[in-house]
Amino acid sequence: MTFTPPPYPYERLDGIKAVAGAHEGGPIDCSIGTPIDPPPSVVLDELARGVGARGYPPSAGTDDFRRSAAAWLRHRFGIEAAPADLAACVGTKEFVASLAGYLHLRTPTRDTVLYPSISYPTYAMGATLAGLRAVPVRLEDGRLDLASINPINIERALVLWSNSPSNPTGSLEDLDAVAVWGRRHEVLVASDECYADFTWSGKPKTILSSGVDGVVAVHSASKRSNLAGLRVGFYAGDPDVVAYLRSVRQHAGLMVPGPVQAAATVAYRDEEHVVAQRARYFERLSRLAAALEDFGVDAPMPDGGFYLWCRHREMDGWELAARLAEVSGLVASPGELYGDAGSPYVRIAVVQPTERIELAASRLANAK
Repeated sequence: MTFTPPPYPYERLDGIKAVAGAHEGGPIDCSIGTPIDPPPSVVLDELARGVGARGYPPSAGTDDFRRSAAAWLRHRFGIEAAPADLAACVGTKEFVASLAGYLHLRTPTRDTVLYPSISYPTYAMGATLAGLRAVPVRLEDGRLDLASINPINIERALVLWSNSPSNPTGSLEDLDAVAVWGRRHEVLVASDECYADFTWSGKPKTILSSGVDGVVAVHSASKRSNLAGLRVGFYAGDPDVVAYLRSVRQHAGLMVPGPVQAAATVAYRDEEHVVAQRARYFERLSRLAAALEDFGVDAPMPDGGFYLWCRHREMDGWELAARLAEVSGLVASPGELYGDAGSPYVRIAVVQPTERIELAASRLANAK
């Protein structure tokens, strides 16, 4: 038997992009959450210095990088994390995609990855790439319905993924409850928290606040600092799990380039640029949500993240995405890309410049 990878989700949007591109002024591509705003100049200056470019960088991260990440956890969440209990990863997508395979090597008697039924596609794909079972967990009011998980799947589970703030829904998870569930059933909980800095309802939260036993939190510089092109993040949590992953990932040759680690160290020590980015995203979310609502689309403000999770009572997600492309030039992602349960929705990432978001809003107003 051979494995044929499915089409990459965003490659399925070519038809929608063609319709949106017919507008004078071109399409307004909000399909992918790739940052377009400038990174902090101090970070680019540090990157240009090329510190660590000659030698092989430590796979786990330099001492400076791990200290800066630990200090950021203290500042952002008020928790103490030992630098030894966290490590660098080559962007968090790589970590998400590879985690299940590495865990299965350690615990071959378990073969199941549990993940939110509406979520980032890589949680399920990580299981597929490792030859494991990917089992979605239904959501109730945007949160994992832990009581709905079949006991057989619990017994077979290697890991349960949570994502808060959620991509794509913008919901916030009860991370304490998820951690308690994981410890009760001896299932590792991996908490993807890369949008934590863009939490709109209350303060940012991490699963590490409930203690580190049986949990791992994953964070990224891509979103908070507009550094997606550098591919750098970190994971922290259960000392035993982190030590194991550090070792196996070192054998796999997974290393964040030295100059990138130096630049990310500076980024995690600076909060001023994050405050400015929060203001940009909130302004864009508010403006586009209001324009969509006026157009007859249900587009509530998210509790976190920079996505609008929208629906129309008379259309499914693909139909709504096509309609938005036709009337406004917006390129949105149909919710079905994030799981069958997301089929009625579209996801809109407000990553375009504010003037482009305003253009989309104007086109929507003119199309009413």
